[in-house]
Amino acid sequence: MSQTISGPDNQPRCAWCAAAPEFFDYHDNEWGFPVDDDIRLFEKICLESFQSGLSWRTILAKRENFRRAFHGFDFYRVAEFTEQDIERLLQDEGIVRHRGKIEAVINNARRACEMVKEYHSLAAFFWQYETDEASLNAPQTRSSSPESVALSKALKKIGWKFVGPTTVYAFMQAMGLVNDHAEGCITRTEVAKARKKFQRPAANPDHP
Repeated sequence: MSQTISGPDNQPRCAWCAAAPEFFDYHDNEWGFPVDDDIRLFEKICLESFQSGLSWRTILAKRENFRRAFHGFDFYRVAEFTEQDIERLLQDEGIVRHRGKIEAVINNARRACEMVKEYHSLAAFFWQYETDEASLNAPQTRSSSPESVALSKALKKIGWKFVGPTTVYAFMQAMGLVNDHAEGCITRTEVAKARKKFQRPAANPDHP
């Protein structure tokens, strides 16, 4: 089975784009391009946790609602959420109303604040776990990697929730920590160029 399909311009894209028309824009302009912005990184790992058991199409369709509900995923603001905020979010039909996942976002926001103090940024922490593409088989043939397993364990150790290896690997794929575009996909080349130019964020030099 081919890993690519023909896009609106008749150029090959990753086959998963066929699942929804809106996937083409997301695929071409976001998925796989390296990200070092802490807010975007936090947003994505939260949305991946909400996706657990659901489809990405559902989450992508609700993304603006999630951003509104969680103050743009500013983790400093989310860290201050109270039980009243949880009840408010549980009544919000625009998002996924799952108490455990909502509570996890608030918990993870607090952990993110702590992480910034220790590592200077979330990006510096996450990019330590960039996947070694040379060690992997063909793109999109796995749901996790050794690095996603290690990152999942590291996050859980410092108190993050809903960050299993599969969730973390999906986050890594989307945020450019691995180029998992299919061979032959036109965006794979663009992502490779972006990753080559990308300056990896440095971790806190005082951290062992």
